Formats: sequence, structure tokens, C-alpha cells
Amino acid sequence: MHLGTRTCRADLLLHFLNLYSSEYLYLVGDVVDGWNLKRSWYWNDEHNRVLQSILAKSSGGTRVTYVTGNHDAFLRDYAGVMLGGIAVKEEATHTTADGRELLVLHGDRFDACIRNARWLTLLGDQAYRACRWINGGLNLARRLFGLAPWSLADHLRGRVKDALAYVERFERAAAAEAKQRGFDGVVCGHVHHAAIREIDGVLYCNDGDWVDSCTALAEDHDGKLAILRLSRVRAPEALAVGAR
Repeated sequence: MHLGTRTCRADLLLHFLNLYSSEYLYLVGDVVDGWNLKRSWYWNDEHNRVLQSILAKSSGGTRVTYVTGNHDAFLRDYAGVMLGGIAVKEEATHTTADGRELLVLHGDRFDACIRNARWLTLLGDQAYRACRWINGGLNLARRLFGLAPWSLADHLRGRVKDALAYVERFERAAAAEAKQRGFDGVVCGHVHHAAIREIDGVLYCNDGDWVDSCTALAEDHDGKLAILRLSRVRAPEALAVGAR
């Protein structure tokens, strides 16, 4: 979600939260962007309303689990604690309606930059912020011409060979850990690349983000999983690729 940044699409996220109810709700890391808030404070009313909506869901019976990420690692000290009815965890497990056991975690543990060279990750974060700043100007111009928003970051990730190789290594590392620990699949975030696919007999799911792709992973009453994308304030569309 990256609440606490100007690039968080809190408007679309709030619409999505108001549109759907669920038995379980997993917040898969980087919900509050502590890195950005430490650098320069930014928080608006829509960000408050997102948190209020999540708390209201928890009070209404939804089992909400906050799985911590690298941008909100300050909450890892509270793993195992209930905050406002929300369970804070470093990782969680979820059983789908059709009986599959899924490991749920943010995924930064699979990122060599996070583990071994945090300065490189911070440099990448600055480059990403610059990319988003440029993208904001482009999308302002697109709106003036009645065009839908477009993500420069997603475009670059999809065109750069090294970025594609990095995402693939991440996906394989996440699937390998789930397989080694006896899970049927893994649900994660971190790389901002929504996907559902099978890797070495393990189901790999990434819920994307609410900065560029505005996506969420959803399960229906039969246990079928799909990526939902919200490009503007309307009913989300399910991405056909990878739904299972």
C-alpha cells in the first residue's frame, strides 16, 4: 500500500475496501511506508480513511492479519501482538476453501539487496521515487486528454532484462522456501509485480501493489484465486492470466 507516500493510490484502495467484504484480509507488508515518513512526513485524510476502513472490517468480524515488510519493519518488534484487533505477524498461513495451505509473507527476505546491501536498496528507492515523480507529470497530461493512467515504473520493469531476471529469481526463491516447508503455495508482495503461476509444483502468488498496478489477490468461495485490478473508481476487473 505504501501509505505515507504521495504515490499511494489511497483513493482507489479505499474504493476497493468499501466495495468488498471478506472473511480474511491479509495486508502483505509495506502497508505504512516508514522509510518515506522518516525522510519527509506525508499523510492525508484518505490515508486515515484507509486505516479506518481496515479497522472497521476488523471490528465487523473480518480476520485481519498485518504481515510486516521492509518499509514497515519497525512493526516487527510487535510480531505476535494484536493491535486494534489486527494480528501483527512476520508471516502467516492461510488455508484456501479447497484445502491448499499457503505461506503468506512480504518477501523481502528473498531480496539479496535487503539482506546484504541496504544502501543499494535505498538508492533504488530514490530512483523509484524519481520515476514516480516523472510519471505523475505524464499522467496529469494524459488526464487532460482523457486517457487512462499509465505506469512508467511498470513499463520499465517489463522492458529491462535485468529487472525481469530479478523478479524471476525472487519468484523462484519464494516458491522454493514454500516447497521446502511443505506448503502448497506462497503469497507475497515486495517486488510490486502481480502474478499467479506455478513454479516447480508450487503455486506462486504476488498481490502487486497500490502504487502502480493497483491490484489485490482475491479468493472466492470455491478457493479459486485471481488478481483483481482497479484502474479507476469502478468495479475491479479480474486478470484472466494466472487465475486458478
